[in-house]
Amino acid sequence: MTSNTRSDGINRRTILAGFGAGTVASLGAPQILRAQTRELVVGGAASHKAWVETHVQPLFEKKYNAKLTFEGTRSLVNLEKMQKNKDRPYLSVVQMDDPVMILAVKEGLLDPLTAAKAPNLAKLKPGTVHMDGQWANYLQPWQGIAYNTNVIKEPPTSWADAWDPKYKGRIIIPSLQNTEGLANLFVASSIATGKPMAEAMRDTESGFKKLVSLKPNLLTVYNQMPQAFSLLEQGEAHMIVGALSSFALQRRLDGAPLGLAAPKEGIFPVPSGIAVVKGGPNADLAFAYVNELLGAEVQNKIAPPTFALPTNVDVPIPAGMPTNATMHTIDWAFVAENRNSWVQRWDREMSM
Repeated sequence: MTSNTRSDGINRRTILAGFGAGTVASLGAPQILRAQTRELVVGGAASHKAWVETHVQPLFEKKYNAKLTFEGTRSLVNLEKMQKNKDRPYLSVVQMDDPVMILAVKEGLLDPLTAAKAPNLAKLKPGTVHMDGQWANYLQPWQGIAYNTNVIKEPPTSWADAWDPKYKGRIIIPSLQNTEGLANLFVASSIATGKPMAEAMRDTESGFKKLVSLKPNLLTVYNQMPQAFSLLEQGEAHMIVGALSSFALQRRLDGAPLGLAAPKEGIFPVPSGIAVVKGGPNADLAFAYVNELLGAEVQNKIAPPTFALPTNVDVPIPAGMPTNATMHTIDWAFVAENRNSWVQRWDREMSM
């Protein structure tokens, strides 16, 4: 028979007891620390991946001892991910266009933001928190008029310039199938009726009639933005009316002969929304991430490279951005109710 008792009187049970809780805890500590490093998965636009990984991810991971994974794709793809995984969501945060946010709200896929969970909500400009906090805008890229500086020496001052007969066959506008196409419909209504923009946005009948009168000046209507900018940079087109700052100003920075004007009637925000996924993992981290993107520290970092206006009132407007232009707020719920019929009419009346 083999004895477990050593000559010094210490048996196996004594040795285990001697290691005690402290020693066992020490051996187990690395596993515990690894378990404490939680992961947050954020779904956003593919074009956002560079600035998230450069300016947001290092700050967030260090501050919250967490791992951040950014899945870059399109807003509708992120919506599909939420729909398919509704019972067991793996995304915690989504950064999507406002019109797609409305679809997510209708399906109960979002966890509303509150001041208690995201205190920086209180620092946002009016009109940037939507549907009782279902989502908020963390930046405002904007729409104006992009023009070829080799052809047009003085920046356009009005959206109405697009109707000037001297630009016959030289104007490009986005399709209404693109979200940025809505601005031209609303502006056309305001030009035709003289109504304030907020009122004109609901008079799309007048907008469509005015847009049809723009057809002699159109070179093309785009669905793919890069092709449209190629025509502008080559001088085939003289203006893209309703151009996005995030694209136009990056092209200018890359050396293209482009300018981007903020017309006197005002500019339109590109809907850059952020929301927490209902039932997603690590909800506390999700709200912390949203709060950081709404905060001054992060917006100071990301507004300049994205050519966008900050939504936090404590963040100065980056150099080169319009400082006094009126920003028109779009009623996205109204858009969601009517957009399908608008697109059908657009396809009938604006085909080239």
